[in-house]
Amino acid sequence: MADSPLIEAASRWVIKEYPYNNYHLIKSLAWLDRIAPGSREVVRLATVTHDMERAFPGPDQPAMTTFDDPEYMAAHSARSARIVGAWLREQGAGDELVHEVEDLIRAHETGGWPEANLVQAADSLSFLDTNIDLFLNMVRSGKRTIEEVRRKFDDSYDRIQTPDAKELALPMLHEANARLAALETELSPADRDSAASRGRRP
Repeated sequence: MADSPLIEAASRWVIKEYPYNNYHLIKSLAWLDRIAPGSREVVRLATVTHDMERAFPGPDQPAMTTFDDPEYMAAHSARSARIVGAWLREQGAGDELVHEVEDLIRAHETGGWPEANLVQAADSLSFLDTNIDLFLNMVRSGKRTIEEVRRKFDDSYDRIQTPDAKELALPMLHEANARLAALETELSPADRDSAASRGRRP
């Protein structure tokens, strides 16, 4: 699919400003194009930019305590929508497009209507495709526990509301949990106790 100039600009912006995890956002767009080829530009824009608030630390950036904290997810989504909306206006995008993209980004953790469910599904598919090593390393470093990461893996699958995407995600979930189980076996009881007792940082 040939990208519009705005999609190309958004992809470049993501790659430049979010080196920590831009591959997750770029892969989210690839997954969207697989599960819903021909999606409207607003859906593709929301998908490729949905986490961009994390690229711009600031005093209003929400702090994550647990992976499933609904207040954090709402604040994260709203802040991303504001940042992406401001960037789109700088590119000369019209108000209607900006509002639709902002609405989709605000809903990317929860879905709620067909196009929002697609953004959410693409996010989950990309997470299971690109972020497993990142989260396994959180366990190795003691940043998160085995149980927290297992719930994160399972929740990333359970929240998908698009049947085709859920079918694609299932083998990736099995692989992620198998790798987590192997890591749990690899860690000694002392390692697990040490990891569980360290501070919890997002």
